[in-house]
Amino acid sequence: MTAAAHSVPAHALPAAVPPFLAADVGGTHVRVARVQASAQPDHPVQLLEYRKFRNADYPGLSAILAEFLGTGERPAHCVVATAGVARLDGTVISANLPWPLSARRIEQDVGLDQVYIVNDFEAVAYAAAQVDASGVLQLTGPTSAPRGPTLVVGPGTGLGAAVWIPTTHGAVVLATEAGQPTLATTTELEMAIVRQMQREHAHVSVEHALSGPGLMNLYRALCALNGVAPTLATPDAITAAAMANQDPLARESLEVFCGLLGSTIGDMALQYGITGGVYLAGGILPQIREFLLNSSFVRRYLNKGPMREALERIPVKVVEHGQLGVIGAASWYLGHRDDPRV
Repeated sequence: MTAAAHSVPAHALPAAVPPFLAADVGGTHVRVARVQASAQPDHPVQLLEYRKFRNADYPGLSAILAEFLGTGERPAHCVVATAGVARLDGTVISANLPWPLSARRIEQDVGLDQVYIVNDFEAVAYAAAQVDASGVLQLTGPTSAPRGPTLVVGPGTGLGAAVWIPTTHGAVVLATEAGQPTLATTTELEMAIVRQMQREHAHVSVEHALSGPGLMNLYRALCALNGVAPTLATPDAITAAAMANQDPLARESLEVFCGLLGSTIGDMALQYGITGGVYLAGGILPQIREFLLNSSFVRRYLNKGPMREALERIPVKVVEHGQLGVIGAASWYLGHRDDPRV
């Protein structure tokens, strides 16, 4: 567990909404913040306290929240952004969490009145509008675009995506399971990699290639195709070896990753009618920013026949704000807390 925080005096903030908890639960880390509404329209969420925890060190989210709160006063509400789909009973369907997640169980364990569950990339989409220009890396397209459907997508432990859609009655967000459809390939090498993956998976999904574990899958498949034993055991090791040009197969794995990512995101932009921009989030991309800039990502993203012209009008940026998940979860809560359906 690492601690990172900046504190803001509670008396300096508006009191209309009592402080509450926001958590972003990924496959590897949980980020938790005590938050409150801000008086700034462009940045409506103010973080009062923020910490990051490693999932493997705890038996569940309840233990993490209990440690974060310590012996202090319990807030009434907590919103949890997590990969997967929330059931009506407050449990979550997910392929990437290390332990079961239940809103009702957390309420009982931690002493909270109400725990809300929201899809993690749905939450990130609510935060996308709060990203400052200094917090992004431009990959392609114009620096800005008219307000319109905006895609937020990113590879981490899995692959998540959501669409932010402006309407006359305020923005709405479409949560997706874009990591689960079948992976589409373009090159002979990609097709050979998928055939190799099919020896272990009847269904080779998008996130079987475009995620941290997916990068491992690409590397192992390339090793098998080249008749050599894998020597790198983690996505971080593959990324480091590729960036340092120390391992040809690691570098080829990352090149394939970037090409598939560009092609897949181009498909998503067309499928979802994106015009307002594409934000790439997740834990992997900020680590490989220079590699990504020099990869086939943009070429593959734009390689959509006559639709290239439409894609050229869309800004594509890497989001580097590490607290987007909790800010997005809190933004979702502030927009939905009076909705009787929630």
